[in-house]
Amino acid sequence: MDDSGFTPPPFKPDEALGGLKRSLRELGLTEREGRFERRGIAIAKAAVDGGAIAAAVVKKPSRLSPEWQTKTLKSGADVRDFVAHVKKNLAAWSDRDD
Repeated sequence: MDDSGFTPPPFKPDEALGGLKRSLRELGLTEREGRFERRGIAIAKAAVDGGAIAAAVVKKPSRLSPEWQTKTLKSGADVRDFVAHVKKNLAAWSDRDD
C-alpha cells in the first residue's frame, strides 16, 4: 500500500504474459518457438518464471547469434515499459540493420 491508501492488484504473470504477447504481435512481430521475430530475425522473448516474467530484447537484430538484454517483469508497469522499449527499438532499427 502506498501513501494514498491504494494497493495495486496482485501481479498475475500468466495473464500478463498473454497481454505481453498480444502487444508484441501488435508491433508486427511473429511468435515462433517462444521468440518474437521480425522477418525471421529474433527481436524479443518472454516466459513465466515463478511469480514474474523473464523477458529479453536483442541489443541489435542479428541472424547469427543475437545478444540479449534481459529483464525481469514483476508488475504491469514493468510489462508496459518493456513493450515501450521494444517499440522504441523497432522504430530505431532500419531495414539495413536486418
